[in-house]
Amino acid sequence: MKASLAAGLTTTKRYPVDKAKTIDFMGEDLRVYATPSMARDIEYTCRNFLVEHLDAGEDSVGARIEVDHLGPTLLDMWVDVTAKIVEVDRRRVVFECEVKDALDMVGKARHIRFVVDTAKQKERLQAKRAKVKAGK
Repeated sequence: MKASLAAGLTTTKRYPVDKAKTIDFMGEDLRVYATPSMARDIEYTCRNFLVEHLDAGEDSVGARIEVDHLGPTLLDMWVDVTAKIVEVDRRRVVFECEVKDALDMVGKARHIRFVVDTAKQKERLQAKRAKVKAGK
C-alpha cells in the first residue's frame, strides 16, 4: 500500500441508471434503480478508488457491505456515488458512502475491503480449485 492511503480521502463516480440497472418485477412504468445495482456501484467505486493507492501486485476484495436504499431513482437518470475512507487498519479499509441522484440522497452505505497480494490470492484460489477437483 502506498503512503497516500489514509482516512479522509474521498472520491465521487457517476453512473447512468440504464434499463439493466433497474427492477422489472413491477412492470415497465415502475422501473427504478435496483438495490443490487446500487451495491455493485458502491463496491466498484470503492475498489477502483482504493487501487489508486495500492502498489503493483495488490488489489482488494470486498468483505462486507451494508446498504440503506432510501428512495427511488428513475430509469435514465444518473447517480453519484461518493465514497470516503473512514478507517485504515493494516489491510482493512472502511468506507462510508452516499448515493445521490439529481434530486435526492437515495442511498447510504458502509463498505469494508481488504487489500490482498494478488499472487498470494491466486495461490489460495488454486488450492481451493484443487480441493474441489479432488472432491474434498
